[in-house]
Amino acid sequence: MTDDSGARRRPVAATSAGAGTLLQLLRDGVPRTRSELAALTGLARSTVAGRVDALLAAGLIAPTGETASTGGRPPATFAFNPAARIVIGADLGATHARLAVTDLAGSVLAAVNADLDIALGPEAVLDWTVEHGRLLLDEAGRPLSDLLGIGIGLPGPVEHSAGRAVNPPIMPGWDGFDVPSYVRERLPVPVLVDNDVNIMALGEHFTAWPEYEHLLFIKAATGIGCGIIASGQVYRGAQGAAGDMGHIRVAGADDAHCRCGNTGCLEAVASGAAIAASLTEQGVPARGSLDVVELARGGSVPALRRIRQAGRDIGEVLAGAVNFFNPSIIVIGGSLSLAGDHLIAGVREVIYQRSLPLATRHLRIAAARTGESSGAIGAGVMVIEHALDPARLDGLPINALHPDTAAFSTNG
Repeated sequence: MTDDSGARRRPVAATSAGAGTLLQLLRDGVPRTRSELAALTGLARSTVAGRVDALLAAGLIAPTGETASTGGRPPATFAFNPAARIVIGADLGATHARLAVTDLAGSVLAAVNADLDIALGPEAVLDWTVEHGRLLLDEAGRPLSDLLGIGIGLPGPVEHSAGRAVNPPIMPGWDGFDVPSYVRERLPVPVLVDNDVNIMALGEHFTAWPEYEHLLFIKAATGIGCGIIASGQVYRGAQGAAGDMGHIRVAGADDAHCRCGNTGCLEAVASGAAIAASLTEQGVPARGSLDVVELARGGSVPALRRIRQAGRDIGEVLAGAVNFFNPSIIVIGGSLSLAGDHLIAGVREVIYQRSLPLATRHLRIAAARTGESSGAIGAGVMVIEHALDPARLDGLPINALHPDTAAFSTNG
C-alpha cells in the first residue's frame, strides 16, 4: 500500500486503527486529510474525525493548511507535531555521561557531555543525571510538564523489563538497583533502562539507517557488544542478554583471560583494553582504546596490525551471526572504529569469506554515522517508541490523550 507521497505503508486493519495507529501513519511528517486517513485505515470518516480531534487536543498532530479544493470547502491537512513533547536520553558509560533533550523526532534541543565514573555508584550517578536533566530542560526552554519520560543506557547487562543491571562487571553497587523507582522519586515521569549498546543501536537506526529493518550495531571500545534491530525493533531476548557477543569464544585464544572469568572470549583479544595491553607488552605503551586510536592515526604499525586483527576476530564471530540472523546492514561504532578503515576492513575480510553467499549478497558493512550522540539519542528514542506505540495509545480512552491527563503523561 502506498500513500499520496509514494511512501510504502503497511495495510492497517480497521478494527485496530485507534488514535495511536493514526498517529503512527502521520509520524512520517507527510500532511494528510481526514479522507486520506480514512482511506488508509478503512475507518469511517466520522471515526477518523474523532481520533484526529483527540490527537489535535493532545498536541501530537497539528493543522498544516488546506489542500486544493475540487469544489466546496478545501479539506484541512494534518501532520505529526514533534514539538508536542520532549524526552531526556542519558548515555551513562564507564567514565562518561552524555545527556540530551530531544523532541519527538529525535532532534537534539540541548545536550551536555561530562566525565563521570559509573563506579561512583547508582545514587551519585543518577542524582547527577536528574540534576543535569533539569538544567537541560531549562536550557531548552521547556517545562517539566512537557517531559514524556527519561531513557537511560548503562554500560553492563540490563534486564530491560525491570530496569535493573544484572551482575555488571564494571559497576559496583549497581547490581539489582531499582533505577526507575529511584529516578521517578526525583523526576515523576516514566523511566526506561537498557544497556548502552542497545540504545546506541536505536540511535543509529533511527537517525542514520531507518531504511534497514534488520541491523546489527557493533560497539568496539573498552569492551565489545552488539545491539540487534529486528523488523525495525530492538531485539533483547528473554532476559535482555541478546547481543552479548563479547563473551563468545574465539578459536585460538585459549590463553586470553576475560574479565567475565572465562578464557578465549572475543573481548579478551579484540577489545580496546586487550589491544592496549598487547601493545604495552610489545613496548608500545597504551592505556586504553583512545591511546590505541591515537597510535593508529599516528601511523604506528603495531597498532594498525592489532586493530586489523581485532577486526578479523570480530568478523569471525559475526560471520556466524550473519548466517543465523541475516541482517541487512552491520554498523561498526565505538572508539576503535575511529582509527580509520582498518577495523572494518578486517571485519569485511572474514565475513565475506565465512558467511553464506545468500546472506552476504546484499549485506552492507559500514561505519557508524551518529557519533558520540547515538547513545543519548537512542535512549530518548526508546522512550518515544514506548510512549507512542500504537498498541499502547489505542488502548487508552480518547480523553486520556489530553496532555494534562495522567494516563498519557506519566504512565511507565
